[in-house]
Amino acid sequence: MAKYLISFPSAAMVAPASEMEAVSRDSHTVIEEAKAAGVYVFGGGINESVPPVLVSADGTFSDGGYSWAPPLNGGFAVFELPSRQEAIAWAARLAKACRCQQELRVFGFDPAS
Repeated sequence: MAKYLISFPSAAMVAPASEMEAVSRDSHTVIEEAKAAGVYVFGGGINESVPPVLVSADGTFSDGGYSWAPPLNGGFAVFELPSRQEAIAWAARLAKACRCQQELRVFGFDPAS
């Protein structure tokens, strides 16, 4: 089985404020169903009120992330599933619940991790 990252950037969340309570309820319902099915690994969202820190190999650090990369933000969930088709189905459920498209990626297996 592979682990799949299902995510969206903050800018994709365009649901009106009046729907946010329903978005929260519906997305948590999907997560609870994934937990019950034994496919949920973990999830959450990037805390955008805390700026990133860029840490070098020598331990020095500076405020901010990579200057050349788009910011990493939004929400994500990691599921462990037997097939890409099942991952697409779960991503579709989250897209419906969140009222925004979800990006699906597979983690490469690292036997040393």
